[in-house]
Amino acid sequence: QVQLADSGGGLVQAGGSLRLSCAASGRTFSSHAAGWFRQASGKEREFVAAISWSGDMTYYVDSVKGRFTISRDNAKNSVYLQMNSLKPEDTAIYYCAVAKAYEGPTPSFENEYDYWGQGTQVTVSS
Repeated sequence: QVQLADSGGGLVQAGGSLRLSCAASGRTFSSHAAGWFRQASGKEREFVAAISWSGDMTYYVDSVKGRFTISRDNAKNSVYLQMNSLKPEDTAIYYCAVAKAYEGPTPSFENEYDYWGQGTQVTVSS
């Protein structure tokens, strides 16, 4: 079992930055890909970014490319999402997730992930 605790959300003005963190406890997740998803009010949860187990491969949804950066520190069992140039449309609950062991390097579908954090609210005001 892996337990995930995501944090770092908050209220920020458009153009600002936030850094989300996700700490994993329990079984180590260093051999698994990890990712971030988000769910805006009234919408389905959507993929945001993924990172391979080694950290050498990343993948982003087009709407965040060039603004968001996913990273990980396997020594700390943690994954991060640096969000810059935030827009009101980035407002959502953000969830970190750890992929199933046999999935590809940067999975982007919910059913490719086994474990989920509880979510952290990000609100971007205009």
